[in-house]
Amino acid sequence: MMEFTPPLLLRNKHIQSILSSIQPRKGLVRRKAKHWLANSEEHIIDCNGVRMQAFSNIQQQAKGLVQLIHGWEGSADSNYLVSAADTLYRAGYSIFRLNLRDHGDTHHLNDSLFNSTRMDEVLTALSWGQQQFEHRQNFLVGFSLGGNFALRTSADMHLKKLSFSSIYAICPVISPLETMSALNQKPRIYHDYFSKKWRQSLHKKLQFHPDLGYGERLKSLTTLDQMNQFFVPIHTEYDNAQNYLNAYAVIDGRLDTLYAPTHIIAANDDPIIHAAQFSHLPKNDQLTLEQTQYGGHCGFLVDYALNSWIDQRLLQLINAQTQHL
Repeated sequence: MMEFTPPLLLRNKHIQSILSSIQPRKGLVRRKAKHWLANSEEHIIDCNGVRMQAFSNIQQQAKGLVQLIHGWEGSADSNYLVSAADTLYRAGYSIFRLNLRDHGDTHHLNDSLFNSTRMDEVLTALSWGQQQFEHRQNFLVGFSLGGNFALRTSADMHLKKLSFSSIYAICPVISPLETMSALNQKPRIYHDYFSKKWRQSLHKKLQFHPDLGYGERLKSLTTLDQMNQFFVPIHTEYDNAQNYLNAYAVIDGRLDTLYAPTHIIAANDDPIIHAAQFSHLPKNDQLTLEQTQYGGHCGFLVDYALNSWIDQRLLQLINAQTQHL
């Protein structure tokens, strides 16, 4: 196993969480991935009446196809996702980056709003990718909320006849209710970041679908709790925020049956996904939990050049699975 021991000045959880997605690291990642990003092929996928967007970079004689899912209010172009995809692409894997509904530039594609319980459209898009780009071996990587989707995919993949050699969830949301509670705690930087991003996304949605009609009310909603309390009863099938958040939790038997080897990597110092959440996980021969002392939330910066340990760890794990198969 590759040990993760960052230098002293990179051991702070907030530095890890924030520095991984801003300049100068953002520029470094984009420059490295510039060529293949420019040659990504866009796909608009019909998922039983829902339209989903994805981007592919398919290689001849690829070792396998890696499908990747970003986190909440991220996108297929999020820094952590592009960085991992770059490492895997350079190592000979084909790449399929999925945008969740209303993430990236997809707000125009569907009338109704994103919510995290919508599994069918994600499973259908992943299935489309596997059928469109047939590879002998398929892998799935999800980050944060995308990691939550990846875990649920491992439990539900048989519903769409998906095939995964292995599935990886990086800093996944286990209990959304506990994660929302963590966001409400100090420091407020994470709460304010996500509330700002969600607000921007909701405003963007209104530009394409003004009939949703929540513009005036949105002005008075200042916290994530207030936004959930307003939007959940109106725009989901759930009566209240608590029921909605619990509906996509991966606790209480949700992961008892998994259809692919599933590997979680999480940091004990994650300020958003507290380590205590992982005590909810079942004992399952198909499920492996790997916890590091440091790393923050999807950070894992390993040196002062701002290289990512998680990219190399994923490559190591996927290569090992490829050789094993």
